[in-house]
Amino acid sequence: MSNLENKEKNLNTLIEKLSNLSNSYTQTTFEAKKIKKERDFLEKEKSEIENKHNDLLKEHKYLKNKLAALQADLNKKSEKQEKFNKEIDELNQETEELVEEIEKWQT
Repeated sequence: MSNLENKEKNLNTLIEKLSNLSNSYTQTTFEAKKIKKERDFLEKEKSEIENKHNDLLKEHKYLKNKLAALQADLNKKSEKQEKFNKEIDELNQETEELVEEIEKWQT
């Protein structure tokens, strides 16, 4: 009979534990729903942030390429300006030499 009493005691203990588990399960379900709702919100927010980040990366790449193109254009214009200034200097030198030659002929 002792064995039967132990089994009954164990069964009652299990029933009590299951009852407690059932009560805690309903609370856990509420908390799980709350956590799931928060997780869904955070996933949505994460997705939006990732999309904004990708858009910013695209814009950064576009602006970087545009800046490089403008810099290349500026370099070309600077080279042309330097070449133009050099040609003007050469023409001024030639003009001075011609003026000197003309002055020699006139004297």
